[in-house]
Amino acid sequence: MNIDIISVGTELLLGDIVNTNAQYLSKELSALGINVYRQMTVGDNMDRLLKAFEYSFKDADIILTTGGLGPTTDDITKEGAAKYFGQDLVLHEPSWKIIEEMCSKFSGGKDKIPANNKKQAMFPVEAKVIPNSKGTAPGAIFEKDGKKIIVMPGPPREMKAMFRECVLPYLIDHTDHLFKSRYIRLFGIGESALELKILDILNEQTNPTVALYAKEGEVLIRLTARAKDDEECERLLDEKFCEINDRCSDYIYLVGDDTISSTQTELDRVVADLLLRKDLSLAVAESCTGGMVTSSLIDHSGISRCLLEGCVTYSNQAKVKRLGVSQDTLDKYGAVSEQTAIEMARGVATSLGADIGVSTTGIAGPDGGSEEKPVGLVYIGIYVKGKTYAIKRIFTGDRARIRRRATNEALNQVRKVLID
Repeated sequence: MNIDIISVGTELLLGDIVNTNAQYLSKELSALGINVYRQMTVGDNMDRLLKAFEYSFKDADIILTTGGLGPTTDDITKEGAAKYFGQDLVLHEPSWKIIEEMCSKFSGGKDKIPANNKKQAMFPVEAKVIPNSKGTAPGAIFEKDGKKIIVMPGPPREMKAMFRECVLPYLIDHTDHLFKSRYIRLFGIGESALELKILDILNEQTNPTVALYAKEGEVLIRLTARAKDDEECERLLDEKFCEINDRCSDYIYLVGDDTISSTQTELDRVVADLLLRKDLSLAVAESCTGGMVTSSLIDHSGISRCLLEGCVTYSNQAKVKRLGVSQDTLDKYGAVSEQTAIEMARGVATSLGADIGVSTTGIAGPDGGSEEKPVGLVYIGIYVKGKTYAIKRIFTGDRARIRRRATNEALNQVRKVLID
């Protein structure tokens, strides 16, 4: 099954509106292993829309459209689909009744509903009308000679609801296979480096499919298997995961989570779960991250059993007084150094009797950097039951991004300690 996505609206071509609909649909469809053959954006022009339909159907079995279902004359998508299939539009009474009721609430009565709203209730008798639970514009499925055009509204809130409630079940019902996806989250490796590690797997993929997603501070791999039953899907996913795990186990921190739309890593949740499961205590000393490490862990219920304290020791005075960092160390190496990071981690852990101590110290910018210590330089210190070490990282981006990335790196170091 090949699907094309056509987004309709001159405002999209002009850049007045960001086309998030196409991204959403592509991810939802690819998660099912349904092939999205191409995406197109067409302005509010009937000739161009009909040409787009004709071009798409050279390869696609189904066209999904978003936008162009409103009441004004420049809303042409439904009319274009009907024209392409040679079908006449007539009033769909059930849709018009719903539209009347919805519009009358806002217009002050049915007699004040604009006449052009009736346009939204016009459909061919051959079409399957799709209700819109979030707005006035119904969608529809047009079909002729084995080809289908499924029209959906443009506002993302309306389109997503219609897709989830009606279109997705329809697509699943019209395939004889089961689709299952598994997500692999990796930290500490970029998308390009990961691609090189598994390039042959990506090039030779058939079933399951393998897709990479670059996120803030991490990379996701999505595996999607297609089979006749659940057992066969799981077998295919297990085999492909083992292949990837053999090469990337050092970077994999979570498997099976499906929150692909999340903009944040799940490292804090993983670390919190590990601390609770292993019943180990943690103390945190933060400088450049300013409490972000501690705050991310506090989001998780029950963590008070393991998280003893999080302190923001931003000044040198605080590092000396609260953590016991040597003034000689600060004078010789500076606050942003491997030696200071280690003493911070040791100081916060030993003062509380924690099993693990973690510290952050760095230059978040935009000022304060030098040739020797540039903006983005961060040291993460770790103390584990008497043993200490520190890692050095140089992050890019603005102040907020550097702090986020340092937070994630600190959490990842704690994760590594916990799994070892």
